[in-house]
Amino acid sequence: MKIAVLGTGMVGRTLAGALSGLGHGVVVGTRDPQATLARSGPEATGAPPFSEWHAANQHILLETFADAASEAELVVNATSGTGALAALSSAGSANLAGKVVMDVSNALDYSQGMPPVLNPVNTDSLGERIQSAFPDARVVKTLNTMNAGLMVDPGRLAGGDHSVFVSGDDADAKKAVTELLQALGHRDVIDLGDITSARGAEMMMPAWLRLWGVLGTLDFNFKIVR
Repeated sequence: MKIAVLGTGMVGRTLAGALSGLGHGVVVGTRDPQATLARSGPEATGAPPFSEWHAANQHILLETFADAASEAELVVNATSGTGALAALSSAGSANLAGKVVMDVSNALDYSQGMPPVLNPVNTDSLGERIQSAFPDARVVKTLNTMNAGLMVDPGRLAGGDHSVFVSGDDADAKKAVTELLQALGHRDVIDLGDITSARGAEMMMPAWLRLWGVLGTLDFNFKIVR
């Protein structure tokens, strides 16, 4: 499958590498490829610059958002929550129409410091806003409740016995995403329902952030026991 991963941060890099490792044709999208490659210092998260990762993964092309999305069969939104709509707008409505858009981002607002707050919340979600802004795309919210490492290697924690959620209006799109999640090793994929159920998945983030502070590690996830 041809997959475009929009976003060059740790989540985008990790997903792009793992999906390429599964045999998919992967392209990474960014606003300005030359500017992205020109960055030399560590990122805000402390991660090395994208250019170092790209040098070790030259088989994965770096293109503009629009060019990456244009040939893709599935588009992964791995941008920051605050930049998601702008990035997808740059990708272009026509380039997203009819395609599965797998949204793994979180609408976290850091303007008031730590911990961040959700915006939107309760009566709306970022997943819904993306679907509303791009009505011809088939948006599926997933993977936003865990760190990048667990997204692509769930077996590193409890043998993979933890839960991942999918939300979306299109049953075939959710099936395609579920198969992709299973190929990555996820054993417990729970369909929460239509795209409005993304509110629930996104509102797990405040608890996730508090758990991170208490546990002192990013290597944890939720398990729904039933």
